[in-house]
Amino acid sequence: MQSLLELRHLKTLQALRDAGSLVRAAQLLNLTQSALSHQLKVLEDQYGTPLFERKSLPLRFTAPGERLLTLAGQVLPAVDAAERDISRQVQGVTGSLRIAVECHTCFDWLMPAMDIFRPRWPEVELDIVSGFHADPVGLIHQSRADLAIVSEYDASESVDFHPLFQYEIVAIVANDSPLASRSFVAAQDFADQTLISYPVPDEMLDIMRQVLTPAGIKPARRSTELTVAMLQLVASGRGIAALPLWAVQNYLERKYVSAVKINAQGLFGKLYATCSAETSQRPYLADFVSMTRESCFLTLPGITLL
Repeated sequence: MQSLLELRHLKTLQALRDAGSLVRAAQLLNLTQSALSHQLKVLEDQYGTPLFERKSLPLRFTAPGERLLTLAGQVLPAVDAAERDISRQVQGVTGSLRIAVECHTCFDWLMPAMDIFRPRWPEVELDIVSGFHADPVGLIHQSRADLAIVSEYDASESVDFHPLFQYEIVAIVANDSPLASRSFVAAQDFADQTLISYPVPDEMLDIMRQVLTPAGIKPARRSTELTVAMLQLVASGRGIAALPLWAVQNYLERKYVSAVKINAQGLFGKLYATCSAETSQRPYLADFVSMTRESCFLTLPGITLL
């Protein structure tokens, strides 16, 4: 019998293991769920046996599935390493990846992503342009940064945009706040609250740009650069904040503060990696974006890939 096993099958099984479900694995691989299911069915038909137990929670692989996962762990890293080596030989990869951010909480996921990237491309000079920047794209134009993490797609900018992910933003309130028991809060609920936020322009705050400003709500304001200080103020009943769910998950699990959905449909922010057209052609840039998307999707709660 001729084998139909391909690298994409190994990647599919690995994604299924890492994501934990068909739905999340399909999103990770940028496939429809039906396409993913069909791919797995073809593989199972070839071997004449199931590769995983479809009704198990958490998802469990059969012995043949585990054997293929072992193969994936041996083959896929070797293929990735070979492709990076070929890129080095053909294109050369000496260069830099200096990263600028406009988001205070970006460091929570950016630092782990950089730790994964560094041993993959040790010859690339990896650095963060220090501090928070209100206009990180401007640093690219000034050749002071190679890549910027931004929250809005702007077609007028002469840079390339690489989608990263969408994330949910929740209202953070004190545990004893009347709002803590609500299924969601709306713009009007912020009217008599003190909004605690980072010291950035309102147009850079999703809660202002998407919710409060359109509704004409102007709450009292207080700002701090530190997320932990913001949470301490909220826990003390000094105000309300709007933060990414992934940035506060540990505090929610410890019941330090409470989270409430913003609007019935939820409030969501987006992040993009931007760089010049020239930088986009560097092989390590595509690897950084792909690796960052995957690591954030698998480790951060409330993440949807763009």
